[in-house]
Amino acid sequence: MPVLDGAAANVSVLRGVCSAEPEVRELASGDRVASLSLRVPADGDRSTSVPVMVWDPKGWVEDLAAGDEVVVVGHVRRRFFRTAAGGAGSRVEVVAEHIVRARHQRSVQSTIDRARRALDDLVA
Repeated sequence: MPVLDGAAANVSVLRGVCSAEPEVRELASGDRVASLSLRVPADGDRSTSVPVMVWDPKGWVEDLAAGDEVVVVGHVRRRFFRTAAGGAGSRVEVVAEHIVRARHQRSVQSTIDRARRALDDLVA
């Protein structure tokens, strides 16, 4: 569930459209990760691109295509890495803890309810 620690919370809820097919990689550890780019509505007619990582993605996540709409609940993470040129780089992304197709209303409602319960725990 979303990262909660005392009075602090790191919860992200996104509803957006895939910009392209996900890129799926298998790491040296054997873990699999899918990288998505979601177009999420912003101010007015604008949208913003949000990178999303999905660890051990289910098969349907790998089959997403450009234009597919999903709902993601997760947390924001800043990752540091070495570039090919040997320099340092960083990237801010959302790590999905739950991802569902937006057209599956029951799954969307359940996913949003999980996030709402996590946030309610902050004020309890």
